Amino acid sequence: MIPKTTLLIIDAQNDFHPGGSLGIPNADEDARRIAGVIQESLKEETINIDRIVATLDSHHRLHIAHKGFWISGKDSVTMPDPFTIITHQDLLDNKWKPRPDLQLSEKSVDLAVLGANDVLDEEGNFDLSKYCLEYTRRLEAEGEIQLTIWPEHCLIGTKGHNIVDCIGEAFDEWVTQTGKSIDYVHKGENNLTEMYSVMKAEVPLTSETSLNRELLDSLMKSETIIICGQALSHCVNHTVRDLMNNLPKENAPKFILLEDCCKPVPSCEGMADEFKNFFVEQGGRIINSSEVI
Repeated sequence: MIPKTTLLIIDAQNDFHPGGSLGIPNADEDARRIAGVIQESLKEETINIDRIVATLDSHHRLHIAHKGFWISGKDSVTMPDPFTIITHQDLLDNKWKPRPDLQLSEKSVDLAVLGANDVLDEEGNFDLSKYCLEYTRRLEAEGEIQLTIWPEHCLIGTKGHNIVDCIGEAFDEWVTQTGKSIDYVHKGENNLTEMYSVMKAEVPLTSETSLNRELLDSLMKSETIIICGQALSHCVNHTVRDLMNNLPKENAPKFILLEDCCKPVPSCEGMADEFKNFFVEQGGRIINSSEVI
C-alpha cells in the first residue's frame, strides 16, 4: 500500500539526548512529543501515519570526525579535542595528520565515485594523507561544512546508538497495532566521510554514500512527509535539504516540520534559522506537534 503520510524521524538516538555524548538540551521533551504524535495517530479521528522512517547515525570509533582518527603532526601522539576544527591548511601545515596505522576496508573508497586520482601514491596505492587533503579541500569548497571533531557518538553496538526509550516504546505500539515495521536507515558507517544527511555523504566515496535513490523514490510516493528529530542545525537540516533539492517539483510530497520536536546544536542556532527559512521558501510548513494531532 502506498503511504499517504510518512513520519521521518531523524537520529532520535540516546547520544543526541541529555546524558549522551552529544546531548542536545531539551531533546528529551522533543522525544516525548514525537512519541505522543505516534501514539495519538493510533486513535480514531487523528492523523493516520502510514509509514515511519527512522534514520540512525551509525559510526565506528575510528571515524574521520572522531579524535582517534587523527594525531598531531608535531609529536605523533596528541589527538585533537572534541569540537576541534581541522582545516585543509592545517593538514598542509602538518598540524594534524591521520594515524599511519589505520586499517581501511577496500570498499571504503571507489575512485570512480570520488572522481580523483591524486589520492594515490607513486605505486598507485590509496594514500590516506593525500585523501584527507582532498577531503578537506572539497568540504571547504562547498562553503558550508568544515571538518569538525565530534565527541565519539552513536558507536555501533552501544547504548548511545539506540533509539531513545520513549520513542522506541511508541514504535512498539505502532508496530503491534498496525502490523507494519519501522523502516530503519543507517548512515555514517564509512569511516572516511561524514554523513549529516541520510540521503548522501558530504563527500560521496561509494555507491552507498552517493544519493540514496531507493529511499528518495520511496519517499516520493508519500503525499505528506512529517519531519522531526535531532539536530535541527545539522542532520535534520542536511537531510531535508537533500530531499527537497532532489525531489521533482511536480507532484512532490507536502513537507511539514514539527518545530517543537527538534532542536539545534547549542551555538548553531543560526544554521537552524537559515534552514527554516529555506524550508518555508521551498514550500514547507512549520508547525507544532499539537497542530498535527
